[in-house]
Order: sequence, then structure tokens, then C-alpha cells
Amino acid sequence: MPPKILIIDDDVDIRNLIEVYLVNEGMDTVKAENAVVALQLLEYHDFDLVILDIMMPEMDGIEACIKIREERNMPIIMLSAKSEDMDKIQGLTSGADDYLTKPFNPLELMARVKSQLRRMNKYNDHNTRVKNELIEIGELEIHLDTHQVFVEKNEVRLTPKQFDILALLARNKGIVLSIQKIYETVWQEDFSRSDNTVMVHITNIRNKIEQDPKHPIYIKTIWGVGYKI
Repeated sequence: MPPKILIIDDDVDIRNLIEVYLVNEGMDTVKAENAVVALQLLEYHDFDLVILDIMMPEMDGIEACIKIREERNMPIIMLSAKSEDMDKIQGLTSGADDYLTKPFNPLELMARVKSQLRRMNKYNDHNTRVKNELIEIGELEIHLDTHQVFVEKNEVRLTPKQFDILALLARNKGIVLSIQKIYETVWQEDFSRSDNTVMVHITNIRNKIEQDPKHPIYIKTIWGVGYKI
């Protein structure tokens, strides 16, 4: 089955140009004129990769990228007329996998699309294995059926809420989950922005599973967005 690519850009000419090159590479495409329409499409369709413009009306690409990353793990390539380093950093920090400055060479974009698809296929094949209710990530083992956690074959004791948070992040490996998403999923109640419960639990989990909690290798903080494994 050919890869399915979502193109999000408010410029119809750019959308059509990208589509032509993707189709010539044997890929399927769906186009969205803004981020609001794109998020609606993502509710009902699966995509292998997203090409996302930053400068758009209603909702910009940074906000859209954060929302996509709350639920999905497909590669995101950002397009922007801005070339400053801080703009690139902001785009990548929001969850994008790659960043290309306009005007861009369509052949370079195609090369980056292919590279991201190869990386994602390799990631799906090798990185996280879920077998018999077991998630393995490096030296970390999470046994979903027995609620046991092992690091380098040594059992680590977690509280039920700590285990639920760790399991949620592990099931969504590579996806940045917001503090609100984590709280409402684990506690099953509305989140208050003044509540630091999730942050405290993350700190306690790190103290138990990380060799150096100040430089974690499992639970990463994505500043201004949330956490991911």
C-alpha cells in the first residue's frame, strides 16, 4: 500500500506543487487548506506523514503540530518562510521531525519525505515490541498484565498511578503527551492548570527508573508541550 501523505498549507499553488511530486513518487495525498481542516481529517483517516506549513490563519503550524503530537506519531515535516534558527528550534521543539525553509526545492522535500518514511518503518519494525502484555524499551521492561517494571532485570516498585503514567507514555512511545492529557487519562477527571500532580509523579518515576534522574534517558521533557518516552 502506498504511503498516504497529508499536505497542510494555505497556499493552493504550494499544495498542488507538492501533490504533483508526491504522486509522481507513487504516494497518495490528501490536501488541507488550514490546520483546522487538517485536524478534522486526522480524526477519521490514518496518514504516514504530514507536511505542515507554519504560517497559516486561524491556527498556525506550531499549535497544530503540538495538537497532532498529543495523539499521533507519524513524521511531521514543517515548511516555513522564516529561516532564523530560533524559528527552526521552535518548530522542532513542538514535535516536528524536519524543517524546510521556503522557497524550497521540491526534490529536496521528496528526499526528506522518503528519509522520514524509511526511519518510521525501521522504528515500527525494531524499536518497541509489545508481546504478551510486555513493553520493552531499551533496558526498561513494563509488564502490563502484572503491573511490574524492571530496569536492567531489576524490579522497580511503582505506585499504581506511577505505573499508569509510565504505561501510558510507553504505549505512546515517541509521542509527546501534554500534562493535561496525562492527568485526564490517568485520573479520569478534569485537569486544573495550577495542578503540579503530574510533574511530581514524573519526578518520582524518574528517581526510580533513571540511572541519572537529572539527565533522563527514558522520560523526556518537551518544554512547553509535555512528556514523552
